[in-house]
Amino acid sequence: MWLVILAFAAAIVTAIWYAKDDGQYKLGLLSMILWGATIMVFVDHTLGYLMEGGEYLEVSIDATILGIVLVIVALIIWEIVLLIEDPKGKLRKV
Repeated sequence: MWLVILAFAAAIVTAIWYAKDDGQYKLGLLSMILWGATIMVFVDHTLGYLMEGGEYLEVSIDATILGIVLVIVALIIWEIVLLIEDPKGKLRKV
């Protein structure tokens, strides 16, 4: 389930980046973080399925919570980059 959640979040952020972003909020960075995580999870699921068999997509509450936590971690990393770069100059005024 975490693969589906990450891919959905990556697709949404990519669409917003393509349609609305002027580069100020670095949605391209968030998109790349989410797509990188999605590809990593896809490779992990595929290799696990090919080597061990079983189910490809785990549908459980734990897998759903893991997907949500991964999206939150990606958002935290993105926000840290925004705070460091301060695109609107709000922190430099203080």
